[in-house]
Amino acid sequence: MIGFFLNIVLALCWVALTGSFGGLNFIFGFALGYIVLAIVQHQLPSMSGYAQRLPLLLRFSGFFIKELVKANYKVGFDILTPPWHMQPGVIAFPLEAKSDFEITMVANFISLTPGTLTLDISDDRRVLFIHAMFLQDEKALLTELHEVERRLLEILR
Repeated sequence: MIGFFLNIVLALCWVALTGSFGGLNFIFGFALGYIVLAIVQHQLPSMSGYAQRLPLLLRFSGFFIKELVKANYKVGFDILTPPWHMQPGVIAFPLEAKSDFEITMVANFISLTPGTLTLDISDDRRVLFIHAMFLQDEKALLTELHEVERRLLEILR
């Protein structure tokens, strides 16, 4: 989080120094700041791993967009075809996430995917209760959800 904040500060400094307050100039300044921070991350302990997160974020974005398209297609197909194939149900999803921020991010990304909705979290914060529109194969659904969580935690940790 500190690395991202410093990157924003460096981008704003770039914008101020160049005198061009456009969006493309800010993006260019952000990219330059990212390169600078990638070079100096080994000297600053609070910056360790910052440069490695961007490729992880890009991979996660591609993965999540693919999952989003797949889920939208499945829900759309079920809505448009006369015999409905959905078998709704509630499952318990054991969490690997520990902090409140990680749990919130996992719950939100699960809820963003059509056909799934996070309902509640257990009192000990180890299990999410999720409503799934298609619960034909609970084990396959849990595997997909664990993959989303694993990739997300890779970025956050």
